Amino acid sequence: MSTYDVAVIGSGPGGYVAAIRCAQLGMKTAIIEKYSTLGGTCLNVGCIPSKALLDSSHHYEHAVKHFADHGIEIPGDVKINLEKMIARKQAVVSQTCDGVSFLMKKNNIDVYEGIGSFKDATHVNVTKADGNVETIEAKNTIIATGSKPSSLPFINIDKERVITSTEALKLKEVPKHLIIIGGGVIGLELGQVYKRLGAEVSVVEYMDRIIPGMDKGLSKELQKVMKKQKSKILTSHKVTGVTVSGDEVTVTADDKKGNPVELKGDYCLVSVGRRPYTDGLNAEAAGVKLNDRGQVEVNDHLQTSTPNIYAIGDVIKGAMLAHKAEEEGVFVAETLAGQKPHIDYNLIPGVVYTWPEVAAVGKTEEQLKEAGVKYKSGQFPFRALGRSRASADLDGFVKILADEATDEVLGVHMIGARCADLIAEAVTAMEFRASAEDISRMSHAHPTFTEAIKEAALAATDNRPLHI
Repeated sequence: MSTYDVAVIGSGPGGYVAAIRCAQLGMKTAIIEKYSTLGGTCLNVGCIPSKALLDSSHHYEHAVKHFADHGIEIPGDVKINLEKMIARKQAVVSQTCDGVSFLMKKNNIDVYEGIGSFKDATHVNVTKADGNVETIEAKNTIIATGSKPSSLPFINIDKERVITSTEALKLKEVPKHLIIIGGGVIGLELGQVYKRLGAEVSVVEYMDRIIPGMDKGLSKELQKVMKKQKSKILTSHKVTGVTVSGDEVTVTADDKKGNPVELKGDYCLVSVGRRPYTDGLNAEAAGVKLNDRGQVEVNDHLQTSTPNIYAIGDVIKGAMLAHKAEEEGVFVAETLAGQKPHIDYNLIPGVVYTWPEVAAVGKTEEQLKEAGVKYKSGQFPFRALGRSRASADLDGFVKILADEATDEVLGVHMIGARCADLIAEAVTAMEFRASAEDISRMSHAHPTFTEAIKEAALAATDNRPLHI
């Protein structure tokens, strides 16, 4: 029987990063993955493939709608080769997953392919595809089994016409009418992919706004932009049924007044969130407790009810974000090495990769009001920037929330071009407890999108933006 200092169950961003950091710190490490490729949901059927399709569809949309404005003329019609687009996406996935395999070899991490389940607190069974079981011994184990798409109890996901994000990433045709249940990150991103490629898109959201977990101003602006892009957004609608007849899908819902609404399309994407994935883990054999939401219970050290077993990522409480899982993986590895790591969950940024992109870190206005915190707000529109006009990316704004008394930045919320990258400046500033004035006095290169952050900081400091 092979013996390890650490065994990691799950090879997503949290799991493989945890394994690498453990190995770097001198621990003999194994990683267990049920699928034949490493990388988990993020690399295989999540973050990476969706961004590949977002990029490809963005190029197509620009060629069709905007190239002529730039003096670029293409003879004949621009055509979509969806099969080639999907193949490129898969090539990106394969390269990325191969990169993780390389990192495992580089760091001398043993990889086991099969379903990892606890035999007891120090032994893990690996059940392989052929049914054979191999048992390894681990002084410590890190659960990093991630999450799976959720559904509604009355919806039958047939993976043909009623699909999850996994199937949406490999369709063989552009839908005529894609109905999306759920106005969160995944649904909006994939909806925009197929909208760009020519589909009619309708989004049905139970809450009173899309991306309901983010600042209300971002939700309002993104909804306005998506409607301008001709997507249909139905908020405050409760889905009551999904039926399939041949190639037609019918979605029924009640609006906020209780009136019935019916939508007909050829595909329905169910995107109502994700659930922790612990199927087959046999957690009880190791004394690991789950809560009523199916999450693994952990303390502030990410330790489960069994002291030598830890859990990270989507399988525990908190935002289901790859970069959160990575930070937690490093945190556990360094804790096991006797170090004193720290994670500030308030400073984990959130991003929606639509165009315009949406990004945020820290507290929203709603949260500050609820907590009774006195704050001031500064906002600056992207359309006032020279860089935005040069690239015709005029939608959106940056909003900075700062403490009314101390001027410390409490939250930064932005929607616009390249916000997924711009948010890192806000995270850095808040990590060092910068004031809005600190940001306003930093030199920002001109012309860049980052100038919107400086201008928003000026607006928050004493209402003196320079360019509006």
